[in-house]
Amino acid sequence: MKALILSGGKGTRLRPLTYTGAKQLVPVANKPILWYGIEEMVAAGITDIGIIISPETGSEVKAKTGNGDRFGAKITYILQDQPAGLAHAVKVALPFLGDSPFVMYLGDNLIQQGDLSYFLKKFTAQQQDALILLRQVSNPSAFGVAKVDETGRVLQLIEKPKQPPSNLALVGVYFFSHIIHDAIACIQPSLRGELEITDAIQCLIDQQKQVLACQLEGWWLDTGKKDDLLEANRLILDTYLNTEILGEIDAQSQVIGRVQIGAGSKVVNCTVRGPIVIGSNCYLENCFIGPYTSIANNTRLIDTDIEHSVVLEGARIAGIHQRIIDSVIGQRAQLTVAPRRPKALRFMIGDDCQIELT
Repeated sequence: MKALILSGGKGTRLRPLTYTGAKQLVPVANKPILWYGIEEMVAAGITDIGIIISPETGSEVKAKTGNGDRFGAKITYILQDQPAGLAHAVKVALPFLGDSPFVMYLGDNLIQQGDLSYFLKKFTAQQQDALILLRQVSNPSAFGVAKVDETGRVLQLIEKPKQPPSNLALVGVYFFSHIIHDAIACIQPSLRGELEITDAIQCLIDQQKQVLACQLEGWWLDTGKKDDLLEANRLILDTYLNTEILGEIDAQSQVIGRVQIGAGSKVVNCTVRGPIVIGSNCYLENCFIGPYTSIANNTRLIDTDIEHSVVLEGARIAGIHQRIIDSVIGQRAQLTVAPRRPKALRFMIGDDCQIELT
């Protein structure tokens, strides 16, 4: 069994953060989104992993993620020279995949840990041609939608239908036998010029192949937008965070709840109310750090109140006692303020920005 993780694309929905980096490397609870997918594969016993990369961000993904040693896996990088669709990604990965069955996983998705192992066992035990995961959603028109019978057999797939036949949306996780390559060879680009994986699966259905669906009961998030990223951060901190204090906390500071503080970090005269993760070599002074906040390595916060936010590596924030909430602050961004303001502040700030509020 092999895995194919898609880490290409341009990340337009997460701009300005993704003007300078890959969306799959944006951290959730101080760990790149992509790494959660890799870890989930390894936990399910799949260690031969191909990662689809793009010309724009591929070198960054390779440099950050490495050859797989840190995960106990072997990673092969596969260049998709243009964003021509999910099925096109499988097509360019054919030399890596060969005749092996595989799981395809969208690298900016997060599913509840342990779910992949369960569905992998179902797929291998029943020797299906394809297994897709579905989730009930309130806005099915925004997704690929499946029509299934009472046994779970997939009857039809429709991409973003105006009149959805169900409220069952495709989750970005697919299990395939090698026969999917024949189906991809039969389809043509869609109206948006892409080879759609839904068209390839529909081809299998039309050929009376064994295509089944399972409903995902655990949580699933597509982290392509700011609010989804913040919700993923909240869920990870809420579900998996354990207390670990490796840095220094002075006597005037108060740390409450589940909090992680990395080595080399200093907390001076602060209130830190978990769940919170603070990276390594950070400096925090005269701050309130509220729940569901992730602060990456090498950041500096002084005279600042913040909660339910993600602060990326190397950011500098000072003098903001009007609480920052629901915000994402990019790498090496600098944010300062002169007078006090009466309302909470919300930001989406890209890498290397310098902002002074007056």
